[in-house]
Amino acid sequence: MERLKDLDSVSARVGSGSASPPYERRGVVAAAVYEHGQRIRDIKIEEAGEWRNRENAIVWIGLHEPDEVLLHQIQAEFNLHPLAIEDAAQPHQRPKLEIYGEAMFIVARTAHMKDGEIVFGETHLFVGRGYVVSVRHGESSSYLAVRQRCEATPAALAHGENYILYSILDFIVDNYMPVIEVVQEEVEMLEDLVLREQLGKSDIERLYMLRRKLLRLRNAVVPLVDVCRRYEHIDLPGMDPTLQSLFRDVTDHVRRVQEDIDALREVLAFAFEASVMIGQTEQTAIARKLAAWAAILAVPTAIAGIYGMNFSDMPELKFQYGYFVVLGVIAVLCLSLFGFFRRRKWL
Repeated sequence: MERLKDLDSVSARVGSGSASPPYERRGVVAAAVYEHGQRIRDIKIEEAGEWRNRENAIVWIGLHEPDEVLLHQIQAEFNLHPLAIEDAAQPHQRPKLEIYGEAMFIVARTAHMKDGEIVFGETHLFVGRGYVVSVRHGESSSYLAVRQRCEATPAALAHGENYILYSILDFIVDNYMPVIEVVQEEVEMLEDLVLREQLGKSDIERLYMLRRKLLRLRNAVVPLVDVCRRYEHIDLPGMDPTLQSLFRDVTDHVRRVQEDIDALREVLAFAFEASVMIGQTEQTAIARKLAAWAAILAVPTAIAGIYGMNFSDMPELKFQYGYFVVLGVIAVLCLSLFGFFRRRKWL
């Protein structure tokens, strides 16, 4: 059975004159029906409602930034709640799980690396008896790999729509790990730099941007913990008790991601504090040196100031060796102060 291809592959086949799949339409990435874990055929959106009502049939549709016309057609085929459709049409939703009768609406934030930067996307999932509809917004990774993996294990796919949901959530959570690893490498480099030298302006900006990225990643991950935890309960519509361990595993993974993010944020906070403390220590050392030299220079300044007042009756003015005595006194006092400050490690 031929694997689903993405829209670019579809366009290439159309341009070469080969037959195009029935789901070819702007915004539709894939649309297929399965029975007992086996893929039956590709379908049109107009056929989805009919197929999902058949016994043991599951319709799996993937959309990418669909327009309102397509979303309302999906709503009509699966009798979806208007509020869920309204949310699916608007990206930048908070991760959540909402239940509308026998149907569920899930929002998850995605993240992956692209050209060395973290890019965020969003996935909306409609799950009900006999169907799964995924709606991707932004830089979300394609779920073609998830579909291929599910099709490769028909026995697992035969568990139905909740197994498909598990596979998608597991894929989203697994994609967090490469992001965490890249950020961790950057954090370790900054941490080593703090111990070697004081952070410069560019390093401070880099540290701030890392904390900002981690905050966005944490805002995407933390609400997903609650979503996955709710899936551990069998009171959700159509939940197969045999899948509880799988959703529990996803929950453990997303919790570990959350812990890694919190740990990295703490390391960055400590690195910033350490940089500030090192800077303050260096400033204190400089202030001590300046104070020590000021004290040393105060001695000749004071003596020169006194003997520069030009009074005729000042002592030692007529002494033959007075000039050399004063210079000697200045030298002794300055050397004494210099030795004192060196012993105190101010110089």
